Amino acid sequence: MEVRLAKTAGFCFGVKRAVDTVYEQVKKCHDKKIYTYGPIIHNEEVVKDLKGKGVEVIDNEEELRNLTSGVVIIRSHGVAKHIHDVLEERGLQCVDATCPFVKKIHRIVEEESQNGKHIIIIGDEKHPEVQGIKGWSETEVTIIKTEEEAEKFEAPTGAEVCIVSQTTFNYNKFKYLVEIISKKSYNILVLNTICNATKERQTEAESIAKEVETMIVIGDKHSSNTQKLFEICQSACKDTYYIQTLDDLDMNQLKSVKTVGITAGASTPNNIIEEVQNNVRINF
Repeated sequence: MEVRLAKTAGFCFGVKRAVDTVYEQVKKCHDKKIYTYGPIIHNEEVVKDLKGKGVEVIDNEEELRNLTSGVVIIRSHGVAKHIHDVLEERGLQCVDATCPFVKKIHRIVEEESQNGKHIIIIGDEKHPEVQGIKGWSETEVTIIKTEEEAEKFEAPTGAEVCIVSQTTFNYNKFKYLVEIISKKSYNILVLNTICNATKERQTEAESIAKEVETMIVIGDKHSSNTQKLFEICQSACKDTYYIQTLDDLDMNQLKSVKTVGITAGASTPNNIIEEVQNNVRINF
């Protein structure tokens, strides 16, 4: 069996930086309780390991307001501006591990909204990154994920529009949705804020999926970028499997397969990728 592992599989820069930040704080802060605002990344295995080291996850603003001490780490997805304000009000030590590419979108949205522009975020409304981006706008925000939502969009009369994207959104879908909105003849500023690493990962995954019989996509079920990788790979290769760890992989499905491709989301640790790759090679 030929096994092709994507070079772009696994932790991206922003995720590695965020995870490393938490482990550094664990080493440094022996006398302080450490919290992350939301799971540091969308990966159960990493969150479980950090919990074993005493790191707790705060799930909402109410829990944050109840804290009186400790170190709070902002996760890679970033948070709304008012969460930073709450941290300051409470006098809590804050370590900001927001991905720099997400931070850039926060600055864009804040500045363009201050200039009076209506903000459109192309992305998933329920995703924490999108919620964080929305929280930096001083004007109305519209979140668009589907063709139907793009078709229905109407800007306030006379409004200028600024379009940004969730960093992990499907690049081709982003272009398509922007085309639909652009036909409405608004004064539009389009800023493609999809991370280059995301685009490269998606392009490479699709390329491999087109050339193999079976494709394996590794990542947490809550990982947005992994879900999009799976969609892209499944379109190119009918036999595409989405797994979180080796335990989810049924080796019997690979018995008659001669070529297998493997990719992984940006929040998938290398040890999980290597375990899957090695077991597929050894068993076949």
